Amino acid sequence: MSTETIDLKTKLVADFYAKEAVINGEATSDFHQKKRAAISTFEELGFPSRKDEEWKYSSVKDLVSASYKFNEPGALSAEDVASLNIPDQNANILYFVNGRYHPEMSQLISSSDKIVISSLQEAYQKDPAMVNKYFGAVDSSGDAFTALNTAFAADGVFIHVPANQVVEHPVILRFISDARQENVGSQPRNIVAVGQNAQVKFAEAFRTIGEQRSFTNVVTEIHMDQDSHVEYYKVQNESNQAYHVGSTEVFMLDKSHFYAATVTLNGEFVRNNLSIRINGEHCEAHMYGLYFPDGTQHVDNHTVADHMKPNSESNELYKGILRDKSKGVFNGKIFVRPDAQKTNAFQSCKNIVLSNEATMNTKPQLEIWADDVKCTHGTTTGQIDEEALFYMRSRGISRPEAMSLLMYAFCADVVSQIKIDSIREYLEGVIAEKLTNN
Repeated sequence: MSTETIDLKTKLVADFYAKEAVINGEATSDFHQKKRAAISTFEELGFPSRKDEEWKYSSVKDLVSASYKFNEPGALSAEDVASLNIPDQNANILYFVNGRYHPEMSQLISSSDKIVISSLQEAYQKDPAMVNKYFGAVDSSGDAFTALNTAFAADGVFIHVPANQVVEHPVILRFISDARQENVGSQPRNIVAVGQNAQVKFAEAFRTIGEQRSFTNVVTEIHMDQDSHVEYYKVQNESNQAYHVGSTEVFMLDKSHFYAATVTLNGEFVRNNLSIRINGEHCEAHMYGLYFPDGTQHVDNHTVADHMKPNSESNELYKGILRDKSKGVFNGKIFVRPDAQKTNAFQSCKNIVLSNEATMNTKPQLEIWADDVKCTHGTTTGQIDEEALFYMRSRGISRPEAMSLLMYAFCADVVSQIKIDSIREYLEGVIAEKLTNN
């Protein structure tokens, strides 16, 4: 382990105990005891290295070689905010700058006083028992970044949708890293609890302002009761000095429906973990992903669909376009437990590599302990279809334009799955521009 890694780890652990010393009676709360257990886990694990199987293709050496100021308030002007907005969003929009909630920039238009949409900090102040019920359900014993987030979780969003309630307007979480003055870090913790027969759509959007380094370590927990419906979107359009580690943990009960799309447009180092525990019958889980690394960027997607009960389905499609000296990683796991008979589980990862120096590592995994199941997985990595390119050029379309059209068509399978119109239309424009300019 490098000296830089030891220094950052030691600093973070020291920061935790320094903060703990001044919170007085709060140190005895159940909430804080979960944090204390998590910092012990992080202290024991340290940052992962390539020797860890889950990080075999993703080195965090560069990420941890710098120091970061966490939870700096930032100072966004009205012009800054306007430049980051997505047009025509009729939604609940919550802004977080360097991990801290900014109510003055946010708008909440929820139509029911039974539904809670607030910052995690505010929710804990109002109802600590409610927050503590859901906080920390994810097992962080084997993941240093999740343990680190649990230890330092101070803000993020808390959404509670009681039984039979529907959040009529999507919830958009705007996470902004203001890295104009110095290296900044944030560790948002998002908790979404959806009751029986309840529904919500929400999205996480990550952006960076400034040329200094930013480090985002985010954990999102999604708890789904019977017959609940959740749509979840994650859009990353950060800077070339942005380092992002995100873990989304989903817990599903009978007849619940989960739908996710993760789109990575930019970021120097990105690791997305999406883990779904399907602990119910007649559940559906759909996962889509799209990524566009170029330069020296590194994008790593790890997914888990863990089928624990019979008669449920998971469907997964991830696609990537890689350029220059970029690197991509996809590791998709499907577990079918002994009780999960009549499971249908499908997984596909397709990639286009446009440079001899770009690399893509794929590792689909199936572990099945039941015999009455339908499970498939497949992965392809190749270059642009030359026959299709020739066909288009023979009809007067230039090579760059033909390549852009083919790549956009390649992306359409994922983009079309985004059901929040304003986000889909925004992504269509950004992706078209990105493909045209390259």
